[in-house]
Amino acid sequence: MKKVKPVASTFAGTLTYCLKAALNTAIHKKLLRKSELSVRLVNPLQLIRATAHYLKENNIVTPPKWAPFVKTGVSKDRPPSDPDWWYIRCAAILRKLYVYRDGLGVSRLRKMYGGRIRMGHRNPHFAPGSGSVIRKALQQLEAAGLLQKSKKGRVLTRKGSKLLEEIGETLLRRQQQQSG
Repeated sequence: MKKVKPVASTFAGTLTYCLKAALNTAIHKKLLRKSELSVRLVNPLQLIRATAHYLKENNIVTPPKWAPFVKTGVSKDRPPSDPDWWYIRCAAILRKLYVYRDGLGVSRLRKMYGGRIRMGHRNPHFAPGSGSVIRKALQQLEAAGLLQKSKKGRVLTRKGSKLLEEIGETLLRRQQQQSG
């Protein structure tokens, strides 16, 4: 693989560098649209926060009644302190399903959202995340038409991909306006 040198130290140069690097690797040499690159180039935390805000404002998903009291996994000591954690988790699941195009099931998502559980004096080990939280989030996103079931788990629909691509493009435009 050829190394691509950055054009300049400005944001435009960094963006050009990232675009060239992404196009060279092109996600296993597949051709990508510009909108697909926008989701991959934007800072994941910014994309997840913006998507969570969109999900909350448009009432696409609603937290269950038990959401303020539940832990997100066995390895956690307390429930999340952020009151909007449900929307953030749903947005993060959407992004993971966008990145892993083949589809993800509850068990693989549990591994991704798991953590280290402390065992007292014994050595800590890995514990998967809460399956109920992930399952309910997937069901709500599926009811909204953003996901659909497949043989390998759940995959994004065109509506879900389009939503993430539009939010990614707006974030990229906002970054370009701030830098130049």
